[in-house]
Amino acid sequence: SSWARRRRFRQEYEMHPAYTLESPMDVAALFMVAVAKSDGDMTKGQKDTILSLFVTEFSLNDVKSIALLGSSVHIFGRGDDVLDNPSRVLSRTMDSFTATQVASVLSMLKQVANAEGEPRNSQQKLINKIALAMPNSKQ
Repeated sequence: SSWARRRRFRQEYEMHPAYTLESPMDVAALFMVAVAKSDGDMTKGQKDTILSLFVTEFSLNDVKSIALLGSSVHIFGRGDDVLDNPSRVLSRTMDSFTATQVASVLSMLKQVANAEGEPRNSQQKLINKIALAMPNSKQ
């Protein structure tokens, strides 16, 4: 029915954009931003690390890397939705991640956390939480 369709559209529309990501790359990018911003602002070192990972791991050029970082920061917003519910961020991409991609994402998150030296406790906790939420996670 059109009522059901409108209602479904409204639920989608009201859903946090972090929970509607369809591409593993977008999810990975958002998680990288989340680790960088887990307790405050992203540092220049973290930003540079993320951008260079976008280029090396996702084969994006500089322009696309900057656009992906910008959209990820925008979707992250205040961050609560992402920090509290990594499994909901993954809800639409669970079946799309290969075991190799999962390992790659976790490795990239660690590189972001190490961008400024020793990872902070909040970053380590978030990476553990994301790791548990990821598909095929063999801890």
